[in-house]
Amino acid sequence: MMKTIQFRGEPALPAIGQGTWYMGETPALRNDEVRALQAGLDAGLRLIDTAEMYAEGGAEEVVGEALRGRRDQAFLVSKVYPWNAGEVDAAEACERSLRRLRTDYLDLYLLHWRGNVPLEETLRAMESLQQQGKIRHWGVSNFDSEDMQELWGERGGVNCLTNQVLYHLASRGIEYDLLHACQQHDTPIMAYCPLAQAGRLRQALFDDPHLQQVAQQRGISIAQLLLSWVIRQPGVMAIPKASSVAHVQENAAALTLTLEAEELALLDRAFPPPPHKLALDVV
Repeated sequence: MMKTIQFRGEPALPAIGQGTWYMGETPALRNDEVRALQAGLDAGLRLIDTAEMYAEGGAEEVVGEALRGRRDQAFLVSKVYPWNAGEVDAAEACERSLRRLRTDYLDLYLLHWRGNVPLEETLRAMESLQQQGKIRHWGVSNFDSEDMQELWGERGGVNCLTNQVLYHLASRGIEYDLLHACQQHDTPIMAYCPLAQAGRLRQALFDDPHLQQVAQQRGISIAQLLLSWVIRQPGVMAIPKASSVAHVQENAAALTLTLEAEELALLDRAFPPPPHKLALDVV
């Protein structure tokens, strides 16, 4: 059975979406990136996540091209820089994102991380954008437990639809308190870098003998194992970037995987859950 996630007031979505970090940076790869996003839509990965930060708008332009003629098939998410999160600046930043994305609305607009603009002002900006029909929902990214408690205490803060944070097998800090708090508030987690950030940490995961053992026994890839592990949690979706059609299709296949208790126990022994509060990992 395909795993899904439900944002408050929305139909269920597949629990794996499409990330776009690092897209739009290399012109020679643009056509491949567009095709990968379109293949993801074809495979049912409806949520596409981007940000004005990614390639300084370049990723949004790639997404806009990929969605030409099929905007209604996507649940479109973008993020605003914290210094653009004031009432006036957010309106202008949102307009720039909409132009690059070739659309007149976002399904979800996130504060990329917390900055110097007071939360109450950012909430007013988000509510104004909603009233204008520019965005349907708003949320946050890279907010730790204390940030979320403060947000929920603000007028209208309970309307935050999601918190997008780093989460993967080798970075489990959110399991100590943040994940539970978000579940209690019906605020799903969007896990970015669910395969770990490229580099030594990702390579260490992919080379780990415990992961290789489970993947080999199940006849799946390490990437599929890691994605299945992330979305095992209720109220958690993964947004891996995949810039090739083959990788997108591989990601989509992980939606129907369910790990057994003994497999999860093996992974827990190799990568234990946090015994105490940890600072939120951010990349």
